[in-house]
Amino acid sequence: MASISARRLAKELREIQGEGCPVGITLLEANDFSKWLFTIQVMGESLYQNEKYVLQFRFDSQYPISSPAVQFVVGEGKEAPIHPHVYSNGHICASILGNEWSPVLNVVAVCVTLQSMLASCKVGHSLSVYMSSRPKWLTLVLFNPLLTSPVDNDRYVRTAPDNPKKTVFHYDDDT
Repeated sequence: MASISARRLAKELREIQGEGCPVGITLLEANDFSKWLFTIQVMGESLYQNEKYVLQFRFDSQYPISSPAVQFVVGEGKEAPIHPHVYSNGHICASILGNEWSPVLNVVAVCVTLQSMLASCKVGHSLSVYMSSRPKWLTLVLFNPLLTSPVDNDRYVRTAPDNPKKTVFHYDDDT
């Protein structure tokens, strides 16, 4: 008899294969019920326009009662977005992945939430600066609090567990 987790993931996979993913989200790999990979891309004008990021979902036997472990894939030419809630190791500080997780949520809902989180990070003219000169844009990023890694990024990355679910994040803003 299949576990609740396996049945739920099989249902989600059938829905994705039958209906597809929302615009900007693509299922890359779902070979089993332990790890899935998606790409997310922010559509429209955004600081992250034309950037694709890879999200990794890891599921335990308690899914969907417990949240999946979700992080951006870093390495092998892949980078995490520079964002106040994303650590350079790919870990994501988002309440939906922690204390606000609900079993009614699914992997597509998480992808859409993270896509929206990136889309909402806007800074005036910086997109046009990025399009014309990436070095200028990087300078803008360095001096813009909306476009930085979390303030404790270096300390966290040095001591972070492999599994982001083993971190107790403090959710204190809606950036």
